[in-house]
Amino acid sequence: MRLLALDTSTEACSAALSVGDAVLERSVEAPQGHAGLILSMVEALLAEAGVALSALDGIAFGRGPGSFTGVRLAASVTQGLAFGAGLGVVPVSSLRAVAWQAIGVSAAAHDGVLVCNDARMQQVYWCAYRPGVDGLPIALMEEAVGAPESVLRPAGNAWLGAGRGFRAHPALANLVPGTPTDAFDLLPQARAVLALARPDVAAGRLLPPSEALPIYVRDEVAKPSSARPSSS
Repeated sequence: MRLLALDTSTEACSAALSVGDAVLERSVEAPQGHAGLILSMVEALLAEAGVALSALDGIAFGRGPGSFTGVRLAASVTQGLAFGAGLGVVPVSSLRAVAWQAIGVSAAAHDGVLVCNDARMQQVYWCAYRPGVDGLPIALMEEAVGAPESVLRPAGNAWLGAGRGFRAHPALANLVPGTPTDAFDLLPQARAVLALARPDVAAGRLLPPSEALPIYVRDEVAKPSSARPSSS
């Protein structure tokens, strides 16, 4: 499988390219300048692999939630590349990408991963995941955004925490005791987007470039409390 993936939803800007079993990647953490960085990363990866963009099987991208500017950038770059090369696209949740990365951080048994990414404005983007039979994380609820105290951990005592939201709001760590602190430094990376998109590409579940759209979540914050997932 030849698949390109990119994510610019946070301060991390990354791109990854799979060619067969080999995965090449570029990643840098920078507060701005992602537009120039991501395009140069894509060009460098294609040149290193000796593969033309049009020879790929598809393009995957981190569709958010995250920085408004960042998720728009990933979507627009993906659209442009895919239109030009006649490729299909696969949107991947940036929160789910962090969950996939967290599963690799800890070898200990756990009930699942509670992801909290910093949403600024004293809020976090969050969602809870359990590993599926294939090891890929499955969301247990809709992605949400809200104050740290709105985060609800599902039933069970062995939950991992992951994402910079735990660094921005240290009290959240009380929900996930025993989590390796490295997991609190995780930002979504293109290699995770790549891994999560593979099953969809293999099954032919690609979307047309026009459907490479960002997901903001914050637009949906005004939901009635009854719509929020329950927890114990």
